[in-house]
Amino acid sequence: MRTARLLNNSVVGMLPWMVFSLVSGPGRYGYGVIAALATALALLALRHATGQDAAMGVTEPTAVAVFAALGVLGLTAPENIVRWLESYAGEVTNLTVVLLCLVSLAVRAPLTLPYARQKCDRDLWREPDFLRTNRVITAAWALAFLAATVADACGDLILHNPDNLWTGWLVQAAAFVTAARFTEWYPAVVRSRMGTGEHEPPVRDLLLPFVGLLIPAGILSLVFDGGPRYFSVGLIVVGVVLARALRKDAGLREPAARRQLK
Repeated sequence: MRTARLLNNSVVGMLPWMVFSLVSGPGRYGYGVIAALATALALLALRHATGQDAAMGVTEPTAVAVFAALGVLGLTAPENIVRWLESYAGEVTNLTVVLLCLVSLAVRAPLTLPYARQKCDRDLWREPDFLRTNRVITAAWALAFLAATVADACGDLILHNPDNLWTGWLVQAAAFVTAARFTEWYPAVVRSRMGTGEHEPPVRDLLLPFVGLLIPAGILSLVFDGGPRYFSVGLIVVGVVLARALRKDAGLREPAARRQLK
């Protein structure tokens, strides 16, 4: 089932946290909590309905607990606490994911492991390459959420503008998109190096989604005055040029890769 395959992806487990990080902010705290909690509950319901409970790690149940608690705090806490939450809850939740990743690595049970186990035979679960791959991917997610935390903190503490287009949305979105792409790209690299005959994807394939973000980033920067006009236009131009170059290169490499596999 397509839904079941989709759920067997660590990116899906990170969705509630990413949603809150991108939606929350002054005046949007309640919306962020509702969106993140609804996403986490919907994922749990889908897992139960499709029999994918075994693929569930700690990220989704923890998300339900954390965002439910934040919702209760938003409704019952004094006004000064709510104001603090509106400013810094994004950093707190992002750091929660970083902590989850680090603890899972410390106990040798990477956060992405339950999802990855649903995609391969049980015989591979204890293979060093399988475990190492999940450690690397979990570390990549830790770095992505740490980057989002730093960006959010820069907007709040340095720029004193939590609604800054770059620190509040674009930098964080770029970090999450890159980690999501790495989650798919790195296992393919490992499999190719294990002699499976699979073509090894180049680093440029990892960068393609990030390059694709340059165009909408430039457009949003123009629309919302996120920087000098020449900078915004430059992002769009660079994004178009790089995207076309990468796609052209991918088109040239595909026939060569097929010939290698014959």
